[in-house]
Amino acid sequence: MEANKNLRFSISYTTREPRATEVHEKDYFFVSNDAFQVMVDAGDFLEHARVFDYHYGTSKTQVEGLLNEGYSVILEIDWQGAQQVRNHMPDCRSIFILPPSVGELRRRLTGRGTDSEDVIQRRFQDALEDMSHWNEFDFVVINDDLKQALVELQAIVGDEGEANSSSNDKIVRQVKALLNQA
Repeated sequence: MEANKNLRFSISYTTREPRATEVHEKDYFFVSNDAFQVMVDAGDFLEHARVFDYHYGTSKTQVEGLLNEGYSVILEIDWQGAQQVRNHMPDCRSIFILPPSVGELRRRLTGRGTDSEDVIQRRFQDALEDMSHWNEFDFVVINDDLKQALVELQAIVGDEGEANSSSNDKIVRQVKALLNQA
C-alpha cells in the first residue's frame, strides 16, 4: 500500500475479542454476535464467514464507497469469503498467499505467542484444509521471502502478475509440493 497510493484496505468486522495490540476501527471493527447477525440479516456484508469459531465480514458499503472514490480495495479474507466476493464481483482479482512449507506455517502460528497449543493446533489443521482451495484463486504468492512476496503482489496489482497465475505450471508444481508435506 505504501508503494501504490491507489490501494485501500478494507477493515473487517469480527465477533472475536481484540488481541492486546489490536485497535478497534483500525485492525477490525469488533462487534458482538448479536450486532453481527443484525448486519447479516440487513445484507450489510459483501462477504462473511465463520472462521475459528468467530464471525468475520466485509462491509459492502465500505468497499463500494472506496471503489466509487476510484480506489482499488484489498480484502484480507479466507477462501469462503473470496468465493462470495467472486460471486458478487466477478471482475475482482483474487490472490491466495501461502507459506513456503508446512513447518514454516506451524512456526508462524506458534511464533505469535498469543494462542494456546490447542488453538494453534486447530488453526494449523484448519489452515491445511484451507490451503486446498488455492486453485480457486486467480493468483498464488508463496510467502517465503517477504521482499519477494511484496514484489510479486505489486506485479499482480499492476496487471503484470502472470508468473503468479494459479494456472502457471511452476506455481502448480510448487503448491502441490507444499500440499504433499501435509
